Amino acid sequence: MTITKHKVGGYKDRFWYPRFWDGMTLRAWLKLLHSGGYRVAPIRWAMGVIITGLAVCVNSPFALLQRLVYGRRIRETKLVESPIFILGHWRSGTTLLHEYMILDERFTFSDTYACFAPEHFIMSRYVLRPLAALLMPTKRPIDNMEAGFDRPQEDEFALTSMGLPSPYRNLIFPNNEKKIDVDYLTMRNLTDGQRKKWLDGMDFFLKSLTFLTPKRLVLKSPPHTARIRTLLERYPDAKFVHIHRNPYSLFPSTHNLWMRLSRDEGAQRPKEEGMEEYVFDSLVRMYRAFAEDVPLLKPGQYCEVAFKELTARPMETLEKLYRELELDGYENIRPAIEKFAASQKEYKKNKFEIAPELKQKIADRWTWYFDHYGYEK
Repeated sequence: MTITKHKVGGYKDRFWYPRFWDGMTLRAWLKLLHSGGYRVAPIRWAMGVIITGLAVCVNSPFALLQRLVYGRRIRETKLVESPIFILGHWRSGTTLLHEYMILDERFTFSDTYACFAPEHFIMSRYVLRPLAALLMPTKRPIDNMEAGFDRPQEDEFALTSMGLPSPYRNLIFPNNEKKIDVDYLTMRNLTDGQRKKWLDGMDFFLKSLTFLTPKRLVLKSPPHTARIRTLLERYPDAKFVHIHRNPYSLFPSTHNLWMRLSRDEGAQRPKEEGMEEYVFDSLVRMYRAFAEDVPLLKPGQYCEVAFKELTARPMETLEKLYRELELDGYENIRPAIEKFAASQKEYKKNKFEIAPELKQKIADRWTWYFDHYGYEK
């Protein structure tokens, strides 16, 4: 055992908790099954039947109704301003930074219900959401952060639930020998048509969010860290803020993330074989693309913060972020930041212990990240 868990938060899974795939239409669900070769383990057949039933009886009808009622108006919706994208590796503090930024009431975001039911969240928000919320846990599965349909969520889950290709498809098929949609992490080896189709899907989701709440979007998804170049194709004036964290904290926490989500959300019972390499390789590919793309950004379009700074000095860190991204109004939200920061003082972080040989491997494989951000090996 190279990683030992100490005081790792998160809920205890229950069969009635909503899965991310529970909000998919039949079309999107069949696409997801096809991408994984339909390799659903017998122990997960019941989950597959439930998702299929919800897709046929609930999600597809609501999605059709939303398209008929709101489809044209959504397509004609214009974003209020170019989005602000929060970037960073998984478990680097992107969620905490997102929580701080959406304290500004001029911004909106993709909440968990919109990501859960991306093709009908406008139509079903006041019907299905209250019912599904009764089944939701109060914490996330992997730490002590609050959960709920009104909390901010990664738009990557919405794109996956819409049937768009995403590395997150590996969560439901964790044991497939060949990983799914690996090129959609960096968008590097795709055709122009594939990239346009993905961007069109994302754009429709962002227009749906804007149609519901016409404010500037603040979005958070770690895969976007490797997609700056692609996102600029559609949103050339977008702003980006990147957060980094000590790699010795990133690795065990990310390993725990994928194992836990695969166990809760997967159509297979996950095995640890290959997970270590997947975590190592994903960061390398992510930051190779990131390092190539950051120089494309103009002054006022990019800011960088450290997780340690955000937790130790949140007011100063957010002030710096507003200044470097050329956003006004920081003083207006400072009281809200102070209040939220005070509420985080009792937050209990996950604790892991990693074996010396794994520490050395992390230092060797992630040398660029250590050196670039000044972390000691």
